Amino acid sequence: MNMKQGRNVVVVGTQWGDEGKGKLVDWLTESAQGVVRFQGGHNAGHTLVINGVKTALHLIPSGIMRGGVKCYIGNGVVLSVPKLLEEIAGLEKAGVEVRSRLRVSEACPLILPYHVALDVAREAAKEKAGTAKIGTTGRGIGPAYEDKVARRAIRVQDLKYPERFATKLRENLALHNHVLVNFLGAEPVDFDTTYNEAMAYAKALLPMVADVSRELNDANKAGANLLFEGAQGTLLDVDHGTYPFVTSSNCVAGNAAAGSGVGPGMLHYILGITKAYCTRVGGGPFPTELEWEKEGTPGYHMSTVGAEKGVTTGRSRRCGWFDAALLKRSAQVNGLSGLCITKLDVLDGLKELMLCTGYELDGETIDILPMGADEIARCKPIYEVIPGWTETTVGVTDMDKLPANARQYLARIAEVTGVPVHMVSTSPDRDHTILLHNPFAA
Repeated sequence: MNMKQGRNVVVVGTQWGDEGKGKLVDWLTESAQGVVRFQGGHNAGHTLVINGVKTALHLIPSGIMRGGVKCYIGNGVVLSVPKLLEEIAGLEKAGVEVRSRLRVSEACPLILPYHVALDVAREAAKEKAGTAKIGTTGRGIGPAYEDKVARRAIRVQDLKYPERFATKLRENLALHNHVLVNFLGAEPVDFDTTYNEAMAYAKALLPMVADVSRELNDANKAGANLLFEGAQGTLLDVDHGTYPFVTSSNCVAGNAAAGSGVGPGMLHYILGITKAYCTRVGGGPFPTELEWEKEGTPGYHMSTVGAEKGVTTGRSRRCGWFDAALLKRSAQVNGLSGLCITKLDVLDGLKELMLCTGYELDGETIDILPMGADEIARCKPIYEVIPGWTETTVGVTDMDKLPANARQYLARIAEVTGVPVHMVSTSPDRDHTILLHNPFAA
């Protein structure tokens, strides 16, 4: 019997998502026996490039691309079963074995057609009224979390009991169809269609349903290393982000425990994934945002060289300079052990870089991102100029082989944020990674 407990690593985005977490989770899975998703839904999008081949994942943990690794979808995830089965089918078509390695928590709330209808109708109503849209993906994530908090969610385990499922579905449709029709002016969702679709996909899902909390604790006691994969980014966290322009779940590292059913003492190292610049999709304040649609500007360079399009929605990402004051907030609320700087290669060729070290807010100077969208929208960034580099960094795997100015840039990020840089990604490819400290090493 293996008496040595495994070492566990949490990977979180430290900005507004899209930091390149998928690649790093896939890369780190070489040292892990299990990978866990603990929040969000299929509004997440992780792109992996392995030997030049792109694979996009939305629900299934990125570790699925490594044979023999178990993947878990924890109770903190809101689950669209049709989207999960669609993703499984795509992976199987590419020759990836999924079903024997995937475990889905029976406590996951289900995303059902009325959640999607509510999401879309609300955004349409905001647009019609001329008020600011949240910029959701329209996939029912927020309404599903609302039902969870209101204690009326239909969960994965309810699919085992058709009569119980039907009773809960009728109750929920009575409420949500009233809102859809009478308040939002949308079409109602049909009971029979929803019920029959759910019973049909239940047969495919239920063999993968498990007590994920127990399996994770047992695996850890048996010596397995576990990797907890966050979705979105810290500044989209419902408590700590640019509220109300946020997602509907907690994206911070602490939720890896609550969202999967393990104790916080099982989380040994927190890796913050951080782009070498900043991007965000959707509405909300963005202090260091640049003009990114105008050719010849640094923002346009980031947008085009970085191929900044959302994996899930295809929406263009807004681009801006690196914000160290924002990262200080992320470091504080996540308890970061180290940083992985991604997309460093996108900055190749820029003559000079601007690093935001703080803000002017209401006549005062502050050095950390304030709470909430209203305050953040009034922040004026304070910049430091750092020389750029002309040499290419694409594919570099040794820190000493980076241009001197690139090394200086990374050192300054670590200095201002107070978090050491432990990894650097120099292209989307799995192997183009500089490792300074292995998160799985004690």
